[in-house]
Amino acid sequence: MNLTLRIWRQQSANAPGKFVNYQVRDVTPEMSFLELLDALNEDLLSKEEPPVAFEHDCQRGTTVCQLSMRFFKDGDSLTLEPWRARAFPVVRDLIVDRSAFDRIIQAGGFISAPTGSAPDANAILVPKEAADTAFDAAACIGCGACVAACPNAAAMLFTSAKITHLNSLPQGQSQRDQRTLSMVVAMANEHFGSCTNHGECEAVCPKEIPLEFIGRINRDLIRALWHRHREPLVISGVVRQPFHEHAGAEEERS
Repeated sequence: MNLTLRIWRQQSANAPGKFVNYQVRDVTPEMSFLELLDALNEDLLSKEEPPVAFEHDCQRGTTVCQLSMRFFKDGDSLTLEPWRARAFPVVRDLIVDRSAFDRIIQAGGFISAPTGSAPDANAILVPKEAADTAFDAAACIGCGACVAACPNAAAMLFTSAKITHLNSLPQGQSQRDQRTLSMVVAMANEHFGSCTNHGECEAVCPKEIPLEFIGRINRDLIRALWHRHREPLVISGVVRQPFHEHAGAEEERS
């Protein structure tokens, strides 16, 4: 079959870009989408034209490396463009800089766990529900589809998946509050938009990460802020415990 590809071409982040139409012929149903782009680039190179720069793309429940041409029919026209978000500047053509995701992950810090010889498999018991939740959250591949689909270019689904992955496990409890605060602040510093519950992120996620995780990150954020509020106040070497609402008047004055 023959397909028409309408592809965004942009030489660099500062160069102007535009859509260019290409015809790809003799496409077989067994080809993946990435193989389709490879076939196009081979044709462009044979004509001494610059190839299309690309990484990957995603659609609901499927990464493009798993998307075959049998989902399309002869004569279809497909539009390909880079993720559109302030936090994802275009590098070239379909490639964007997603290093903002890396910085959010780095802000999560580390887990305090003993090192040395490998512990027994059953040394740390993990409840079944917690293990399932962490496993589902770890499925996030950080592709950025959630950000591109969100009208606000929010990264809440990605950040919530990364936080939920570690905060659900016993090993992640010691840094739970600090991890949540640090990653949320890092997300805000990268100029992602705010979440307004459109749900477009869940609709396009190739790993079908649920909106439930955004609820979890909001609860963890409230928990972390509350614990920080209840920490002892340190002033000039004097530790003052937070006043308890049920304490007597005498204790309050003291």
